[in-house]
Amino acid sequence: MNPDLLYYGNNMIRQLTGTPTMEIKRLRLGGIVLPSNILMAPLAGYTCYPFRMMAYEMGAGLCFTEMCSANALKYQDKATRKLLFTTKEEPIKAVQLLGGVPAIMGQTASSRLLENFDIIDINMGCPVPNVFKSGEGCALMLDQPRAAAIIRACKKSGKTVTVKCRTGIQKDNMFAAEFARMCEDAGADMITIHGRSRSMMYDGECCYEEIAQAKAAVSIPVIANGGIFSMADAEIMMERTGADGVMIARYGLENPFIFSQLTRQPVKKSALQIMLEQMELASFCYDETFTMAYIRKLASYGMKKRKGTKKYKQQLYQCGNLRELEELIRLIFA
Repeated sequence: MNPDLLYYGNNMIRQLTGTPTMEIKRLRLGGIVLPSNILMAPLAGYTCYPFRMMAYEMGAGLCFTEMCSANALKYQDKATRKLLFTTKEEPIKAVQLLGGVPAIMGQTASSRLLENFDIIDINMGCPVPNVFKSGEGCALMLDQPRAAAIIRACKKSGKTVTVKCRTGIQKDNMFAAEFARMCEDAGADMITIHGRSRSMMYDGECCYEEIAQAKAAVSIPVIANGGIFSMADAEIMMERTGADGVMIARYGLENPFIFSQLTRQPVKKSALQIMLEQMELASFCYDETFTMAYIRKLASYGMKKRKGTKKYKQQLYQCGNLRELEELIRLIFA
């Protein structure tokens, strides 16, 4: 069928029925089977253990830790090690590693620090200047031999290895398909492609065709990411790219129900219940300072489209303890 006809036909079904049209399926990554093909992206400052557990409960097939520097872990950095917190209750444990030296990445992947993790995701997509200048993140897309060496070094750990990248560096010179083939040849079990080049950062329409070409070039699962801020966006991404699944990023913070909406997994909890549970779990796993900072950030995202909550924004950052914060959370999300 003509892909444009498929897109417009499915879009009409969505408008008439409000029913998701994308296929929800399990995904096999090496020896691991994901329960759904709706993934949560690694987000610095947000995808800590409590958030990942909530996303799994909502229907996410896979969640990642925040980006962890392999160099920082090598030198036993306490703040970075805190990002690795997990428990046996987490269904699938996936860590995202940032680094540019194959030997260090391989050593970290095989270290005791990561012995509890099932999946290692290699960050080859971070576009921020300080990461790019250090030869890490999406700078690795410009050095495919080194990128391949990093994948092979991480595979020696015996863990499932995935890669997150972009469509290229410049908007007028994209090479997602070529890069995807390299990742597969080096041993990657899955690749996630953010549908923008490094020069586009987080703005502009996603380059659906680039992801579609990458999907056609490899046999491993390809996940599409970028610009998904609704159920319709997720379905359009799947339709236009033919990807095996989608990865939700910032919209997962604003509306964690997106996972249950896309997977049709019933969730009877209210937004208030979820926020209070997040506070309780964070308090159990971390200290009060961390918990308050995390809940403030999460609440700020959750307030974005809630009418009448703007007046509470300043108060959110003036709370002096968890009791005061809980009282305000009840007002905001009641």
